[in-house]
Amino acid sequence: MEAPICIYPARPADAGIISRIIERSIRVGCVLDHRNDPQLVSLWVLRQSADLISARLADPHVYLNIALLHDKPIGVGMATANGDITFCHVQPEWFRRGAGRALIADLEGWLRIRGVPHASLASTRAGAAFYSRLGYRESAQPVTHEGLARVLMHKPLPLSD
Repeated sequence: MEAPICIYPARPADAGIISRIIERSIRVGCVLDHRNDPQLVSLWVLRQSADLISARLADPHVYLNIALLHDKPIGVGMATANGDITFCHVQPEWFRRGAGRALIADLEGWLRIRGVPHASLASTRAGAAFYSRLGYRESAQPVTHEGLARVLMHKPLPLSD
């Protein structure tokens, strides 16, 4: 039996590892979306630099979390106080093993505590099935932003589960 996945709030010292997890997840796990286009990958990865992550960690309206397994960071997620889940990235070797589900559950809990009635997100095509399994539904026609197709999704967040 695998050890439990632990989720904790990210700290400023975590900015570098968060950025590296995101980059690896994008490069390996999102090929369906970026099709190995080097310009698209570079643009996507640049938006997740350690400096930008540090700025987000300093924002009280943003929550970043980290999934650990055996004290090793395996995934990260982020939500904003207005109900947007802005990302959930897991190291590719940990796909389909519960880390993403745990990260999203923690983000949703943070939103519920703030009285947010629903979560919304713009999923990649690669991630849409994952979010559907967690109860998210398409809320609008897909859009393309900076060369990436995005599936707009939402989920009600009842105050009690």
